Amino acid sequence: MNYTYILECADGTLYTGWTNDIRKRLASHNAGKGGKYTRSRLPVTLVYAEEHEERKDAMRREVLIKQLTRQEKLLLLESDSNRAADLAQEL
Repeated sequence: MNYTYILECADGTLYTGWTNDIRKRLASHNAGKGGKYTRSRLPVTLVYAEEHEERKDAMRREVLIKQLTRQEKLLLLESDSNRAADLAQEL
């Protein structure tokens, strides 16, 4: 399974990425080995994730989400808050 995800950084900013192992990627971010952007903004919290069968679909969705404004991203988070909370609890 592949995932497109959004993290909330300690400074309140949002980071979007994709992975095929969400647990490992979240741990990597929080260990300071994830994206360069998140290294100085630790810890990060998973606030949103979508599952995709194909890697290319997860990557395409990442690009689309990155094009959204912060307000649009927050609306996306609100519209899917239960699903994101469930996934975060599983991790």
